[in-house]
Amino acid sequence: MLIRFEVENFRSILEPAELSMVAVDDRPEVRSYPKFGVSLVPVAGIFGPNASGKSNVLAALAWLRTAVQNSLRAWDDEIPVDPFAFGDAKSRDSSFVLELEIDGVRFEYLLDVGRHRVSYEALFHYPEGRRRRVFEREANELILQRGLGELSGTRTLLTDRSLALSIMRRFDEPTTSSFSRALVRLVALGQPLNRYRRVLPIGPRQSTLRLFDMPQDEEPDLNQDDSLYDEPDWRSTRQQAMALLQLADLGVADVEIEETQIESVRGEPITRRTVQLVHVANSERLPFEYRDESAGTRAWFDLIGPVLNALRRGTIILFDELDASLHPTLTAQLVKLFKGRKSNPHGAQLLFTSHDTNLLNHLNRDEVWLTEKASNGSTRFAALSDFAGERVRRSANLESGYLSGRFGALPDVSHLEVLRDLGLIG
Repeated sequence: MLIRFEVENFRSILEPAELSMVAVDDRPEVRSYPKFGVSLVPVAGIFGPNASGKSNVLAALAWLRTAVQNSLRAWDDEIPVDPFAFGDAKSRDSSFVLELEIDGVRFEYLLDVGRHRVSYEALFHYPEGRRRRVFEREANELILQRGLGELSGTRTLLTDRSLALSIMRRFDEPTTSSFSRALVRLVALGQPLNRYRRVLPIGPRQSTLRLFDMPQDEEPDLNQDDSLYDEPDWRSTRQQAMALLQLADLGVADVEIEETQIESVRGEPITRRTVQLVHVANSERLPFEYRDESAGTRAWFDLIGPVLNALRRGTIILFDELDASLHPTLTAQLVKLFKGRKSNPHGAQLLFTSHDTNLLNHLNRDEVWLTEKASNGSTRFAALSDFAGERVRRSANLESGYLSGRFGALPDVSHLEVLRDLGLIG
């Protein structure tokens, strides 16, 4: 589970912005970790006006995930980092701190990186409550924890523009592998967060399609994290996927996979597999092409696979603009899926941005984060309680308080010049 994430000098985020998943009070949905003395929330929602930097908080985490996966093969000429565009910030490093809970152990990963070199990188863990270094590098000088000699080959491949953790993914060392695997499994949905490469290894629609497609008699592809190979397990998961789909459209009775033979550019026949949603009306069954479904149904269908896979494996989902194309009742149901102990037994987490203030009625005060745009164009990012102090009580109506302006983070529509230019005032 994510414990906390901190980013500095990335896109609109100039000063350090910290997203903490540590719960402020005890309740059924939080997950307790006595070994390091915290309880973690399964959901965090980021709210604020347009262009205030909501997406950039998630984009920074998505960027870190992609960096660990791809730096070794994609950072040949330049490191594709996005520092704050104004002032001298663009010549300074961007910084990231990520803390994860993995099998009850706390891990901490730190990275300082510029356009042309990695300045600092380190991984620490707390196997017995005390901080222990796994590895640490200053420029290209790498120090390894005693007993990790099998990772010494990392030094040979280390360059100014490669992450040590990316290289260590080539070695079967349990400590570094468990951390990098947890980070790389992170999934991003909604609006694209990464300007250089999509975060998902496969598209969300294909991920959902696999839940409805009968497993083939073939060897598992160990590189595909969301594959299902056991037929009883697949049938159970398909039933869950079907139930979720019917939340969006009660008229959908089944999902069918249609196969058609087409000729490739080389003249060889290939099989195209397309999805059809079967609707029932007055006892008549009729399959509809996916493209003929509503935007909301398509959006919901696409997220079913990634969401169910995350719930089954206890991984993290980033969802930018959760409310786009989805009815408020569906977004609320999605939040409930991650909060429920039964539906989320392995501690999966949902981090999202939204303009749907109705969702505030389904969130606790430690699950709400707010963004504002400062006068210099940078993002102010803080927990709801930091914005509002003692005014936020456990029983507070968060939606009405937010809309009334008590917590800030609302669009400022009071500028007289703008209103006059739009003809809204004389």
